[in-house]
Amino acid sequence: MVFDGERHESVARHPVLAERAFVISSFGKTYHVTGWKVGYVAAPAALMAEFRKVHQYNVFTVNTPMQHGIAAYMADPQPYLDLPTFYQNKRDLFRAGLAGSRFELLPSDGTYFQCVRYGAISDMPEAEFAKWLTIEAKVAAIPVSAFYSEPTDSRIVRFCFAKKDETLEQALESLSKL
Repeated sequence: MVFDGERHESVARHPVLAERAFVISSFGKTYHVTGWKVGYVAAPAALMAEFRKVHQYNVFTVNTPMQHGIAAYMADPQPYLDLPTFYQNKRDLFRAGLAGSRFELLPSDGTYFQCVRYGAISDMPEAEFAKWLTIEAKVAAIPVSAFYSEPTDSRIVRFCFAKKDETLEQALESLSKL
């Protein structure tokens, strides 16, 4: 998923990197069926042999109905091909709705998350601010510090814009008042 006409750059595109790389992805994320929890790994045969040694002890297999569901869904490529535009439209809607707010928008070039700095709104630590947002504005956000192993607080939270437009508009109405 890449926006604004940019091209996805996979390590697999470069032979010298592809021969020693694993490509790991999720059908759920790639095909907009996140609840299905089906992923895949591709790598050169020698690396896959080693990967399977570990994989067999973590996950045996994906249940059969999910495999059939993904195969049927992939039979028509159009939904997959339309996803970047689908998500870019949601990103653009969300960014436009926050443009006049006190949130500082950070780049969002290929994801369905929008990170923002909130320093002009509050000096609360990220986790506290995210909780406050949920209670006061009725909008959930994830503190980016949750993704760090060492304590950090950069006053940045992450919103997900992979929602119905009505949900986004309702969230934007609340967030623009802060």
